[in-house]
Amino acid sequence: MTTKTTFALLFGNRGFFPASLQASARQELTERLQALGHGTISPPAEATRHGAIETPAEGEIYANFLREHRGEYSGVVLCLPNFGDETGAIAALKDCGVPILIQAYPDELDRMAPALRRDAFCGKFSIMDVFCQYGLPFTALKPHTVHPNSPAFAENVDFFDRVCRVHSGMKEMTVGAIGARTTAFKTVRIDELALQRHNITMETFDLSGVFHRMKLLGADEAVFKDKAEALRNYTCWAGTPDPSFDQIVRLAVVLDQMVEECGLDALALRCWVEMQEQLGISPCVLLSALNDSGMAAACEVDVGNAVTMYGLQLATGKPSICLDWNNNYGDEEDKCILFHCGSVAQSLMVERGTISDHAILANAVGEGCSYGCNEGRIAPTPFTFSSMLTDAGELCFYLGEGRFTEDPIPDDFFGCAGVAEIAQLQDVLQTVGYLGHRHHTSVSPGHVSGALLEAWEKYLGYDVTLV
Repeated sequence: MTTKTTFALLFGNRGFFPASLQASARQELTERLQALGHGTISPPAEATRHGAIETPAEGEIYANFLREHRGEYSGVVLCLPNFGDETGAIAALKDCGVPILIQAYPDELDRMAPALRRDAFCGKFSIMDVFCQYGLPFTALKPHTVHPNSPAFAENVDFFDRVCRVHSGMKEMTVGAIGARTTAFKTVRIDELALQRHNITMETFDLSGVFHRMKLLGADEAVFKDKAEALRNYTCWAGTPDPSFDQIVRLAVVLDQMVEECGLDALALRCWVEMQEQLGISPCVLLSALNDSGMAAACEVDVGNAVTMYGLQLATGKPSICLDWNNNYGDEEDKCILFHCGSVAQSLMVERGTISDHAILANAVGEGCSYGCNEGRIAPTPFTFSSMLTDAGELCFYLGEGRFTEDPIPDDFFGCAGVAEIAQLQDVLQTVGYLGHRHHTSVSPGHVSGALLEAWEKYLGYDVTLV
């Protein structure tokens, strides 16, 4: 689901300190990043003195290199083999438009003579200082100095890779709103212009057009047959009526076509009650399959959580899911049940799901009219959770971490659910409620809130509350 970031490499130099350190740093850093699975680009060593950047003129050479290769890299690693010159660095990177990681080499206590010492420990502060003066965002991680071949550097690169993936994916994205907001759910209202001001384009589609395309699709077409086979292998369909399966396949094909035609990165689908009343299905299993394929897909036209899911997916490299803050878990204040009807990615479930009629909507539309819920249980895993609303032109997120436990849920509990344990959950719920967030939260496996906070707040300009 992820492709590791390609980094542009910049090597900083200051003439008071040994330039002889540059050649080994170029080789060490390049080889280390490539060993960690990353592509790298940098100007040839002969483009500047010592293959590094010190003066404004050398900085402009590097800036031109970045312009010529724009689109080939999603982050910059600014390496300081010695002190590094802040003037050349700012000239090189002030317009780079991507996240910047500042990495400084450590000194060795037996190599502190003037001809050998690096002083990158000090030089890193000068770079950070001037970047702050210019308002240029950057990432600096602990420890303050770190050798490329150390385990700590690998951890830093992993963190920065996630930051770059989120920034690259969300700096310009397209989300589809398929169907109008369900009248009863004012909680999922969204400001389309606020999204656009943050370079998120929202494309809207009417369900009538979707249903028309479904009718035109022939069951003998190869695309129908291929999708039918894929869905049969995805989950258990025992007991699902053939007409319901036929309609689900048709909807799946049309959604795939819309994603392709409009270049959607995420989507939010109106999933009731027209689907049940006119088609006799629920589309939950299709959202499950889309999420498993890497397409962030939310239900109930929750565009805010579709955007959030995409960010989570970029950070974790795993599927994300949109869930209800649904039930308390007995008297355990730090636990609750997170649930949805059946849109959870199959890969995040304990075992293969089973398609069912929608037991809750059956109260309104009658039994047998809403097959498509992929029922099961969410597998135990640590997770990051988040949601987004728009307010006064801003994108406002909350962000936290927790874990799905092995605690049991009653067998007659409908849908796909898991018991979530979140530290100080009652305080979290108070914060979420008082900020006006919706009844949904987005979840993805792994603890990546640090990388998301760095990308969303520092590089993308979102408003983020840690909970």
